[in-house]
Amino acid sequence: MLRHRAALVAATIALLVTGGLVGTAHAAGRVTATFARTSVWASGYQAQYTVTNGTGSSISSWTVGWDLPAGTTMGTYWDALVTTTGTHTMAANRTYNGTVAPGASVVFGFVVSGTGLPTGCTVNGASCDGAGPSPTPTVSPTGPPPVAGPLPVAPYIDMGAWPTPVLSDEATQGYSLGFVTASACKAMWFNAYDPRTGWQKDEIDKLRARGGDVKVSFGGASGAELAQACTDTGALTAEYQAVVTAYQLKYVDFDIEGAAIAEPASIARRNTAMANLQRANPGLKVSLTLPVLPEGLTTEGLNVVRTARDAGVNLDLVNIMAMDYYRDGDYGGFAVQAAQSTFTQLKALYPAKTDAQVWKMVGVTPMLGKNDDGRVYDQADARQLVAFAQSRHLGMLAFWEATRDRNACTGPLYRCTNIPQSPYEFSKIFAGYAG
Repeated sequence: MLRHRAALVAATIALLVTGGLVGTAHAAGRVTATFARTSVWASGYQAQYTVTNGTGSSISSWTVGWDLPAGTTMGTYWDALVTTTGTHTMAANRTYNGTVAPGASVVFGFVVSGTGLPTGCTVNGASCDGAGPSPTPTVSPTGPPPVAGPLPVAPYIDMGAWPTPVLSDEATQGYSLGFVTASACKAMWFNAYDPRTGWQKDEIDKLRARGGDVKVSFGGASGAELAQACTDTGALTAEYQAVVTAYQLKYVDFDIEGAAIAEPASIARRNTAMANLQRANPGLKVSLTLPVLPEGLTTEGLNVVRTARDAGVNLDLVNIMAMDYYRDGDYGGFAVQAAQSTFTQLKALYPAKTDAQVWKMVGVTPMLGKNDDGRVYDQADARQLVAFAQSRHLGMLAFWEATRDRNACTGPLYRCTNIPQSPYEFSKIFAGYAG
């Protein structure tokens, strides 16, 4: 918090010297927004706006708008709700950072594709008063790693939580929505809502309008996966297709655990149905989410992948549940070890693929904070995983689960992480992964 003009001037000079921000000191008596590029590469840059309340009273909300020139477009973002219309972008506060005390600041960030800089900045409808391009940002010699797909980060969100999560008010652009299960041989959201009615599609549409997307996950730890309940492969395929059609999906995930991971009949039906889905929906990406140990996929999990391959399924990802090992040790290190072990297993199953192609098949999903087994996966572990993923260009990072990250509380594990954290702290860490 900047309480004295001398401190404000000193901070501004320091940032100018280091290339952090550009523009004048924040105008007294006004809410201002100051732009800074924090990293630059040949095809784009990462940037942020700092919104500062220079008035004498708290504000409860803020919006920042700007224009980008043709050929320059918005990418991922964090700590704001962003909408883009043509060349104009508008960023609004999230529920957790709208209130700004006198003299205090909040920061939101984003990635831009292209080299053009923002113009016409406004904050709460008035001039940003000092926003502008930074002349000497940190330059990356190689740029960001190549993006493996539109959903490099897709944390799970429990759509069965109460109250129902509001996707457009959450902290990231991509989600794995859990879970569609079976009510007899019929697809149902956690045995409560029929996907054919388009339940929550309005929220998915809002997310897509901001440049995000979702994958729907079938199965999970509770309830029956459709392949267990549907003994007719044609009926099974039709149920999966109904969900793909209702939500216009580009991605589907099959979370296979518990008894389902060792059922040859349901595995075979699912494999045939997944292959049918891909033939009927060209370009549909299919992922398998499976239990893992630091030593790699279990024998049963490896069989699920092998038989899917042999059935002609073009697997986009094998997403490992890097959690609940029920052993003492470093859960951050275990997650990285599990990813490396899974890579080795997949390399043996797909010998014609390059190392880079196999790494793009690996997804990692830890459980935030306290795991069910009482061990802890903390913020340092998350940063370790992001750094490892960047070095190998993994296909996806996720975590269980978004509402636990939002609540930042101590209590039941279905809603709290039970470790000290700020709201959406893990989401912000994972948002640094570009693919």
